[in-house]
Amino acid sequence: MGWPFIGNMWSFLRAFNSQNPDSFIHNLINKYGPTSIYKTHLFGSPSIIVCSPELCRKVLTDDKHFSFGYPSSAIRLGGKKSLYGVPNSEHWRLRRLISDPINGHRALALYIGHIEDIVIPSLEELDTMDRPIKFFTEMKRIGLKVIAQVLLGSTKDSILTSMVEYYTELFPGVLSMPIDVPGFVFHRAIKARKKLVKMIEDEVDERRATTSVPAGMNKGMMDLLMEVKNETGEKLEDEHIIDLLLLILFAGHETTAHTVMWALIYLNQHPQMLQKAKEEQQEVIDETLRRSNIAFTFFRKAEADVNIKGYTIPKGWRVMAWHRAIHMDPNIYPNPKEFIPSRWENQRLKGRTFIPFGAGSRTCPGADLAKIQISIFLHYFLLNYELEQLNPNGPISYLPLPRPADDCLARIIKLP
Repeated sequence: MGWPFIGNMWSFLRAFNSQNPDSFIHNLINKYGPTSIYKTHLFGSPSIIVCSPELCRKVLTDDKHFSFGYPSSAIRLGGKKSLYGVPNSEHWRLRRLISDPINGHRALALYIGHIEDIVIPSLEELDTMDRPIKFFTEMKRIGLKVIAQVLLGSTKDSILTSMVEYYTELFPGVLSMPIDVPGFVFHRAIKARKKLVKMIEDEVDERRATTSVPAGMNKGMMDLLMEVKNETGEKLEDEHIIDLLLLILFAGHETTAHTVMWALIYLNQHPQMLQKAKEEQQEVIDETLRRSNIAFTFFRKAEADVNIKGYTIPKGWRVMAWHRAIHMDPNIYPNPKEFIPSRWENQRLKGRTFIPFGAGSRTCPGADLAKIQISIFLHYFLLNYELEQLNPNGPISYLPLPRPADDCLARIIKLP
């Protein structure tokens, strides 16, 4: 269980600050055998790590015994009324109400035009720059602009500039020690969250004060969420709407930016696959999600003593479905460190061994929207542009999410 309070965080941080983050789970396997279930102490809590397809799906789909178990820092920053903060019973009700505004065919069809209106001119702007750019930083800016357009129906520069600043301050606090004292990362993140909440509150108030969408804006997810009613005709409370929008804004631009960046980096390293990707994108997206492992684990908490594989997990312990171990398991994916989109021609891989968006009732609700964003960006980029990395073999930083240490310093070149 490691040191008191600190637990095994030192070995976790040592692995994820190296160029071999998988050494953390490999050390457990080498020390205790391939049981796929391990006891440890991480992120301030006694924890169980499960890392086989069967056990991960058991934990992620068993709502009776497991609820969301993210660290308190993530819950507080995400919001007590967001999908991460509510108990299972409330989550089921909330998810049912918001499914159409997020993933319904009507909503997704509406968002495609919004995304294209952002992506096409943004790429043209990158091409005009006569200097190397931090491609990851630019992708986050574009990603936030897209998700703001989708959610709010607006990409006002004043809003976007502030959002970029506040989310940059909020992000490092998600898995930090929850110490709300000046000088600590979590304190800065809490202050950034308050500023973001105020921005969204003002947007909601502005919409409620009008009978139609303001001039110069399109109908966004915010408007659809404000229209949603439950079985008794009641609408969502503003706190629900604000926490949902803040969470989706955060997840929608960070993870999409990471996935697009890694897809282009991997393709750049494999020219023959780059050509194939111009013909077919879905295999590339799935292989990028598997290989990059944007989130290394999903957090749950045992709601009662529960027996898995002959082991009793005590009530209140955190359980981490370490899906990175599945995606990088050579017994499931031969040569797992290699970027091989053709492996997805075997549709059986998509069964129980591919869970980039989680599983069960708490599967990421924005998965379809994320795939549409990624597909549209890759479509226009692969057909019209080329990524020229300045440090293609440079080191990688794996925390809080994997990215090149230089934020993918590169030039964007328009194809003739």
